[in-house]
Amino acid sequence: MLQNWNQGSHFTVPSYLRKMKNIPLILMGCGGVGRQLLQHIVSCRSLHSTQGLCLRVVGVGDSTSLLVSDDLLHKGLDDTVLLQLCRVKSAGESLSKLCDFGECRAFGHPESEGKILEIASQLGRKTGLVLVDCSASFDTVAVLKQAMHMGCCAVLANKKPLTSSLEDFKKLFKCPRHIRHESTVGAGLPVIASLNRIICSGDPVHQIIGSLSGTLGYVMSEVEDGKPLSQVVKDAKSLGYTEPDPRDDLGGMDVARKALILARILGHQINLDSIQIESLYPKEMGPDIMTVEDFLERGLSLLDKDIQARVEKAASNGNVLRYVCVIEGSRCEVGIQELPKNSPLGRLRGSDNVLEIYTRCYSKQPLVIQGAGAGNDTTAAGVLADIVDLQDLFS
Repeated sequence: MLQNWNQGSHFTVPSYLRKMKNIPLILMGCGGVGRQLLQHIVSCRSLHSTQGLCLRVVGVGDSTSLLVSDDLLHKGLDDTVLLQLCRVKSAGESLSKLCDFGECRAFGHPESEGKILEIASQLGRKTGLVLVDCSASFDTVAVLKQAMHMGCCAVLANKKPLTSSLEDFKKLFKCPRHIRHESTVGAGLPVIASLNRIICSGDPVHQIIGSLSGTLGYVMSEVEDGKPLSQVVKDAKSLGYTEPDPRDDLGGMDVARKALILARILGHQINLDSIQIESLYPKEMGPDIMTVEDFLERGLSLLDKDIQARVEKAASNGNVLRYVCVIEGSRCEVGIQELPKNSPLGRLRGSDNVLEIYTRCYSKQPLVIQGAGAGNDTTAAGVLADIVDLQDLFS
C-alpha cells in the first residue's frame, strides 16, 4: 500500500472500517442562517456517514425558547423534527409548538439559558459539545464563555460575541482550538482560514483592505455608473440586499464589526470605539429622528449631490469609490476610499466581497479573496464546514 501511495494513488478507508465520530451540538438562533444550517445538516447525512461523521443536534433555541432531545447521550432531535422546526420558524411561530412532536422537550426563557449550561456541563467533558451561534444577539456571550470553560466548543456566524469587550474576546479564545468563526467575515469565503495560515507562517501582515458588505459593494459600483444614491439604495432594498432599514447597512457598523474581528486576529488590542467609521448618512437622519419611510422618501435624495461630486472627483483621477475597511499598523478605519480603477477592489461589481491582504510575501501583488460574501445558504455552508473542522476533537 505504501508503494501505491508513493506512486500517487489515493487510498480511502472504507466507511465500514471507520469508527463513527459523533458531534453533539446545540444551535442558538433559528433565523435564515440557522434554518438553512439545519437543512444542510439533514441533506448531508449520507455524505457525512461515508466520512465516519454524525452531527447530533441535541438542542435548538431562539430568543424565547429551547427545544431539547430527550436522550442527550445517544440521540439527537430527529430529522423530521428538524425539518418541521424549520417550517414552524419560517411561519413565525414558536418552538414550543413542537414539544409534542417527537421525543423532545421545550423550555421557555430565561429557563432555556440555564438548560443550555446544564447540557454543557453534562456533555462538555464527557462526549463534547458544540454551541453554534447563528443568532444576532449580544446575549449569547455569557453562555458561550461559561460553556467553553466547561470544555465545549463554539462555532459562530454571529459577529457580536467577537466584537464585545476585549476581555470577552480573550476569554472566548482562551483555547483557540475550540472555536471557529469563519462565517463572521465574508460568509463562506475562506477569509479567517487564510489569515490564520499567513500568521502561522510568520509572514507579517502589512495591510488589509476590503469591501466586506455586499450591500455597500453594490451601492458604490452602481453610483459609479452615474445613478443617484437614492435610487440605488431603493433598488438594493427591492432586491433584498439591504436590511429592512437600509441605514443598518449605510451606517457602516456591520463592516466595522468585521474589521474589528480581523484586527483582533492580527493581535491589535482594540475595541469597536477605536475604529473610525464613516456613515453614509448624517446623524440628523438617524433612526431616532427620522422614520424609515421618511428617510427613503425625503432624506436619501438630499445625499445624492455630495456622493455624485465625490464619484466625479475620483473619476477625474482615474479612480473609483469603494466602501472599505482598512487595517494598517495600528490604524483601523471604515469608510469611502478612492482606489485605482484597475485594482481588484476597483474592478468589483455587484454584491461580491473582495479582500486584499498585503504581506512580506504578498507585497506587490496582494493575496485576493473574492466571492459571495452574504446569503443564508453561503453563510450556513461556512458554519457547517466549521463544525466539521472540529471533528478531530471528538471521539
